[in-house]
Amino acid sequence: MTAALMLQGTGSDVGKSLLAAGLCRAWTRRGLRVRPFKPQNMSNNAAVTEDGGEIGRAQALQARACGVAPHSAMNPVLLKPQTDVGAQVVVRGRVVGNAAARDYHALKPRLLGTVLDSFADLRAQADLVVVEGAGSAAEVNLRDSDIANMGFATAARVPVLLVADIDRGGVIASVVGTHALLPDAERRLLIGYVINRFRGDVGLFDPAIDVIRERTGLSCAGVVPYLPEAARLPMEDAMALDNRRPEGGGRAIRVAVPRLSRIANFDDLDPLIAEPDVAVEIVPPGSALPGNADLVILPGSKATLADLALLRAEGWDIDLAGHLRRGGHVVGLCGGYQMLGRRVADPQGIEGPPGDLPGLGLLDLETTIGGDKTLRAAEGVEIAGGAPVRGYEMHMGRTEGPGMARPWLRLSDGHLDGAVSETGRVAGCYLHGLFAGDAFRRRFLARLRPGRTSDLRFEHSVDAALDRLADRLEACLDLDRLLEAAGGA
Repeated sequence: MTAALMLQGTGSDVGKSLLAAGLCRAWTRRGLRVRPFKPQNMSNNAAVTEDGGEIGRAQALQARACGVAPHSAMNPVLLKPQTDVGAQVVVRGRVVGNAAARDYHALKPRLLGTVLDSFADLRAQADLVVVEGAGSAAEVNLRDSDIANMGFATAARVPVLLVADIDRGGVIASVVGTHALLPDAERRLLIGYVINRFRGDVGLFDPAIDVIRERTGLSCAGVVPYLPEAARLPMEDAMALDNRRPEGGGRAIRVAVPRLSRIANFDDLDPLIAEPDVAVEIVPPGSALPGNADLVILPGSKATLADLALLRAEGWDIDLAGHLRRGGHVVGLCGGYQMLGRRVADPQGIEGPPGDLPGLGLLDLETTIGGDKTLRAAEGVEIAGGAPVRGYEMHMGRTEGPGMARPWLRLSDGHLDGAVSETGRVAGCYLHGLFAGDAFRRRFLARLRPGRTSDLRFEHSVDAALDRLADRLEACLDLDRLLEAAGGA
């Protein structure tokens, strides 16, 4: 049987996704056919797959680490939060509906078969499957219907490596406590644990390893240092946005991004964050958009009407008006593009309660949310200047209006996407990944700061970061031992 190893966390955001990507790249470089898998993901950061579906962005990055195209089998269940208690449910890449949290927990047992079938599909084409859990391995209150952690590992008989984040504090208790909460049958699946994001002298952790062994019998598979390479890789969880600080020197191009409550596909920002002389500031609720910004980006949203209402409640619409009076620029991407128009309507209640709201009125457009979801890879050129662009579309709804007479992009299939204002200082489109194109990004930033140049090759920098990450894991983890435990020796 194809080898498999599952990384489960002692909590959320402990670095499972990053470690899984590094392991995928390390074992791929050894000549193995590796595939990533996450039974259930909850994220509004998604990617379009080669089979026309959508999966979590982290699994798309892990597929890239394996040198293969992303496929819907790699993340068979994706939840995209739309409200505090409900989410859009995506199964094998396709939207099947919306569900409140309690209703989804009742649905999960029926999804286990789909999860196991997808896992079997990947095993049939691989030497090794690297599986990522979700949240904590010890969410015992949800265990009866679990398909994301031990519920999956037990059903698929996959060995489990615990991941704990020392940067959070209490790492000994998190490992020991997780072990204590698991029943014996699940403890037997554990092959050890990894301590992640360690800073300083690793030798100082040796006494803790002894304590954990005495309490649990588990061995330490390695201590992973804090990895600066992580900053060059796409963020999976929107929580990472809340913890970052803008970089860039005093002459940096300043980009402000309002922190929408249901911000989606925020990896659109990664190429700008990677630029050494661009400072991207995520503006939280309760704060004004900075008056010295050169550019304001309205990002994607999984609940456009709700986030449009939030934008007004925070006074960000007033800040935007002042920003434009000062000569600033505004870009809207997907949901942010819809907000730039004169009206947004959701008559069927696809993203929340049915309704409609006036838009910001910065583009002469109207959007009605509904119909089938558009999921496709796309490429083309910026009409002004001809710089190549490529990325993907992922949206529901139709945008129409006189403003589309000034489109932003011409796609290779002849489709015109987006709109640009008469002044040229407001623009929006549906194409995600726009700023990842080096030529387009350089031309766009040079318009904000004439004479500005950059030698950043963004896509190359992502692959280089994956290689550096794999190098680090080769040095601090016993990959031969982990592969043997996975059944691949």
